[in-house]
Amino acid sequence: MSSTPIPIAIIGIGKIARDQHMPTIAADPNFRLAAFVTRRDQPDDVPRFATITEMAKAMPEVKAIAICTPPRGRLELVREAIAAGLDIMLEKPPAATIGEAQALADLAAASDVVLHATWHSREAAAVEPAMAWLADRTIHKVSIAWKEDVRVWHPGQEWIWESGIGVFDPGINALSVLTKLLGSAVLLETAALRFPSNRDAPIAADLTLAAGPIPIEVAFDFDQRGPQTWDIVIETDRGTLTLSAGASKMAVDGTAVAVADDPEYARLYRRFHHLVTTRTSDVDFSPFRLVADAFMLGKRETVGAFDWR
Repeated sequence: MSSTPIPIAIIGIGKIARDQHMPTIAADPNFRLAAFVTRRDQPDDVPRFATITEMAKAMPEVKAIAICTPPRGRLELVREAIAAGLDIMLEKPPAATIGEAQALADLAAASDVVLHATWHSREAAAVEPAMAWLADRTIHKVSIAWKEDVRVWHPGQEWIWESGIGVFDPGINALSVLTKLLGSAVLLETAALRFPSNRDAPIAADLTLAAGPIPIEVAFDFDQRGPQTWDIVIETDRGTLTLSAGASKMAVDGTAVAVADDPEYARLYRRFHHLVTTRTSDVDFSPFRLVADAFMLGKRETVGAFDWR
């Protein structure tokens, strides 16, 4: 634990910042929320600035920033943060394109700042226990069903329908867990992408992937009403592992396995604190590359129009 909390700013005060970053920072003794970079309203007791540069000049004591904006425009924000000497936490997805993601990683590597390109689902409570359980087993097959309602999780947020996002905003969470469990050897084989007739991003996708001889079947849906589904099923030579509720729960052959009740973002900020104190970056774009590959190889189907009702 740090004796002096690290002053951190947040840029982008949308749903994820309000729901996760702000309460997590408030509960973490290693950080202190010092400023917002936003043109939106925010609590009166936290200073607000229009740009990172403006904040850095007014509050040189701020040492880190969490970038929670939509992915387009991230490269310029990272440039500005690096120029201000700020350590950077990036909300997922890291950028709008693979090229931009690599460019911002290169900028950080050439500087003295720490860059943490986060995948919050990798911090789900059952991920590390699952890795330990799989360590001495042979995996035969993986099946993923990741289906949720965009109206619940991104109400009215039109940016989610920009090219390259859509159903892959939640879907990339599943891919981040998959690549954590199986490594970067996971490759895309085929993709079928279903686009609403009035949107530029898919609302559903079916992928086939493989990690060497291991077949992986994936179904994503952004239009699931009622109960939500975030499941990964891994069949092995000695039992079947099921991760459910976004990998926060674990079962083996249908029997629940106890895991720590540890929120993802609490773990995420502990990880960021460790990186900052050890001056180490954590940049892994393997989930993002799988999304890009899906658009390169994917067959497109047009489906009915989407509306927010």
